[in-house]
Amino acid sequence: MAGGNALALGGLVPFSTVDFPGRLAAVLFTQGCPLRCRYCHNPHLRHRAASPTNDWASTVAWLKRRIGLLDAVVFSGGEPTTQPGLADALAEVRDLGFATGLHSAGIHPRRLAQVLKLLDWVGLDVKAPFDRYAAVTGSARSGAQARRALESVLASGVSYELRTTVHAALLGAADLLAIAEELQARWVRGWVLQVFRPTGCIDAALLTPSRPGWLDAALPSLRALVPDIVVR
Repeated sequence: MAGGNALALGGLVPFSTVDFPGRLAAVLFTQGCPLRCRYCHNPHLRHRAASPTNDWASTVAWLKRRIGLLDAVVFSGGEPTTQPGLADALAEVRDLGFATGLHSAGIHPRRLAQVLKLLDWVGLDVKAPFDRYAAVTGSARSGAQARRALESVLASGVSYELRTTVHAALLGAADLLAIAEELQARWVRGWVLQVFRPTGCIDAALLTPSRPGWLDAALPSLRALVPDIVVR
């Protein structure tokens, strides 16, 4: 497909049990992301102009050899919704018989809404309270965009996971409480809190022990709003 050929891929993980709940998946990493999150663990994928390491035709040929061995294909990044060929690539992967998943920061809510019908599962980042997004992402408009993306995912009926990366230098207990209130207002019951890990991060100021001492104490208040919280 011409659209799939427009996909800039920066890497591939052939087998993953953690990127699509309950499915054995391959993960395709797309190149390019407009955000500059300080804790980013894939900073080498930020620039859209970087030379792709995988071309789409060879990736499809590889996936055809994995039919019957894999359950799903997850598009990650970078930010997959920056890719003009994402919809065609998802359709082609579904035609091969794979379930489709997407990891997204919700930075392009309109584009995300357009591909939801081609997805079986979405992992959506909720990076901060929507009015504090710029402190994490470096983008002034990202909070409003993320809110719209969340509302699209919740309205779509597609299975999803909402997750927030927690680092004490970027988020405090009051921030998590504000996020929980936003989620409760939308009848969300499940939420994953991801404790920051330094792998891949290039911000030297964040490369410290990162599980906040207040996190466990905050969990009862958070679970009073969003009951099914997982810390990982």
